[in-house]
Amino acid sequence: MSSAHDSAHHDSSHHHTSHSDSSHHHQSFWSKYVFSTDHKIIGIQYLFMSLFFLFFGFCLMLLMRWQIAYPGHPLPIIGKMFGANSMPGGVMLPEFYNQLGAMHGTIMVFLGVVPLGFAVFGNYLIPLQIGAKDMAFPRLNMFSYWSFLVGGLLMLSSFFLPGGPASNGWTSYSPLSDISHDGQTIWLFSMAIIIISSLLSSLNFITTIFNLRAPGMTFERLPFFIWAQLITAFLLLLAFPPLEGAAFLQLCDRLLGTSFFLPSGLFVNGHLYNVSGGGNALLWQHLFWFLGHPEVYVIILPALGIVTEIIACNTRKNISGFSMMRWSIIFLGFLSFVVWSHHTYLTGMGTNITAFFQTTTMIISIPSVIIISALFITLWGGSIRFNVPMLFALAFLPMFGFGGLTGLPLGLAATDIPLHDTYYVIGHFHYVVAPGVVLGLFAGIYYWFPKATGRKMNEVLGHLHFWPTLITMNLVFFPMLIQGLMGLNRRMYDGGATYTFAHDILYWNVVISWAAWFMAAAQLFFIFNFFYSMFNGEKVHSDNPWHSATLEWATPTPPPHGNFAKPITVYREPYSYSLEGAPKDYSPQDQKEI
Repeated sequence: MSSAHDSAHHDSSHHHTSHSDSSHHHQSFWSKYVFSTDHKIIGIQYLFMSLFFLFFGFCLMLLMRWQIAYPGHPLPIIGKMFGANSMPGGVMLPEFYNQLGAMHGTIMVFLGVVPLGFAVFGNYLIPLQIGAKDMAFPRLNMFSYWSFLVGGLLMLSSFFLPGGPASNGWTSYSPLSDISHDGQTIWLFSMAIIIISSLLSSLNFITTIFNLRAPGMTFERLPFFIWAQLITAFLLLLAFPPLEGAAFLQLCDRLLGTSFFLPSGLFVNGHLYNVSGGGNALLWQHLFWFLGHPEVYVIILPALGIVTEIIACNTRKNISGFSMMRWSIIFLGFLSFVVWSHHTYLTGMGTNITAFFQTTTMIISIPSVIIISALFITLWGGSIRFNVPMLFALAFLPMFGFGGLTGLPLGLAATDIPLHDTYYVIGHFHYVVAPGVVLGLFAGIYYWFPKATGRKMNEVLGHLHFWPTLITMNLVFFPMLIQGLMGLNRRMYDGGATYTFAHDILYWNVVISWAAWFMAAAQLFFIFNFFYSMFNGEKVHSDNPWHSATLEWATPTPPPHGNFAKPITVYREPYSYSLEGAPKDYSPQDQKEI
């Protein structure tokens, strides 16, 4: 199912020259590493920036946790550095707390987890795993990265505005976000630019997977990681434009005097707000969550793809129910577009429409369960190697499963209404994204690090990173479920201290905060390991140190420009491990004989 362009694409692979740039041998440092069109360099650029944003967003949360655990107490040492407008005398103002909350959510989701799972691993691995020399549109790929960088830096710049950054939550609900300070305007411009970046990447990934597969690489022979990236790209392509439109409409409300989201008769600070009115604040919620729920799967699917690759390799057997997993992920993609209104049960929807969204929300859990079950069953009878990537991949399974289970009560209106806006929602969502997805992404970094650098990350430091991270993540998020079931509201800058009923559970705020700070300390092992191993790690002695069967390990290490040293043809399924009659316990996809 390979196009004519494919074969032309493979003919000249001895010269490491891309179809986009024939003069690649005499490239300057700038064109090779900064304004590069090579998918691998772009993937690495995304990696550094998304890890930076992830760490930055994490640090915002660490500041918030001090205020929640010790409301009204000055933050030691660094508190006074934030200035009198944010933390006079080192004590956090409610306004600054709201800004930290909004920017923590925005940065972690749109600038951290999504680019790390989709753009980093997708850019680096898609051409390698399908046997292509580069992306279909290398220059568009470069433009996509620079759009992401500009959007991200613009978002960070809003911290230096006189009024500070956006403060209306990561969802930016109208009408509050329509009438708030200038930080919201920057938020909207930044989001518009980041969305453009995602749309360009999606187009590129879809075109590459459809058109540039090596001869013999049929859709049935694509690794699950490629399927995950393909469905993710379609989700972004179809779900992001409504939010792009919504951002422009809200900008019009803020800058041009329109009223798309502003109703008539709005009172602000006791006075009638002078605006034409006639808008609907709920319109923003629908446009936002139409992206917001597919976005959850945009976060999850790349991690599922990564974990599948690692489990197949480290159990030395084929994935059980592989075709079921493929169909499940396609079904998941379709269904993710018809569940968004379970975020808006409190807006007074009719019982018929509520019943529809409850039904689709329950159904969408089925493909996730199939995929997770297939991975658990794959472990049965496997010859499991417990290396660091495998530890993270194994921890992902129960953590993601638990995150999904805790979401079921939120999918039913009867239980969602009392739980909505409590810490239960935060506990559930973070169980999916932090102990779930982030563990999967760490697994991928440890697993493909030797291919990208030619060196392995240190195993001991990997263990010192893994175990404290796993334990502290659960200590952070499990108590939130307890607090939520007790009725503690989220988004309160004093952690609920003003409510008498909450006094019995306020001690959990201190437990959670200390666990979060210990979790931050555990990440230092990863940061040191990452940079130290890049230059001083143990060198790998082959191009395929994990003895994996997929195509990315058939390239030289690290892969040169053009990727493959010789034309690639694919002869078998992606997870050909422990085949009968084979001389080794793995049979690479590009080897003709068993």
